[in-house]
Amino acid sequence: MGEKIFVGADHVGFNLKNRLVDELKKLGYEPIDVGPKKLDPADDYPDYAKPVAKAVSSGEVQRGVLTCGTGLGMSYAANRFPKVRAALAWNEQIAELSREHGDSNLLILPAQFVSEEQGINILHKWLETGFEGGRHQRRVEKIDK
Repeated sequence: MGEKIFVGADHVGFNLKNRLVDELKKLGYEPIDVGPKKLDPADDYPDYAKPVAKAVSSGEVQRGVLTCGTGLGMSYAANRFPKVRAALAWNEQIAELSREHGDSNLLILPAQFVSEEQGINILHKWLETGFEGGRHQRRVEKIDK
């Protein structure tokens, strides 16, 4: 298997998460699905954001993917962890810029605002885009100071 990528969602992002996990497998990645394993309308986004962000923050994995209704809750929770640069992307251009300019290491998708097909396309763009470095490097370094 390829690179491990932690993946999680709340109940609103559940179906999209499952599609993302399948897509990552097809692409040769090793998705680590932190849940939920079954749809539960009473679940809470921090319960899934935290293990994904912790894995990225600690260096256990280089990247993670989260999804919830708006993406905002996941973003609030994930960006509290050191060295996590979680980017909420609702289209391919945002995903691309988040990688090129911000070296994002955690992709967040708003399941209520992107279709599953759009989510897959955004994931592809995010995975295939590299960090430009240069002037962006010093900006990224300032985040954790």
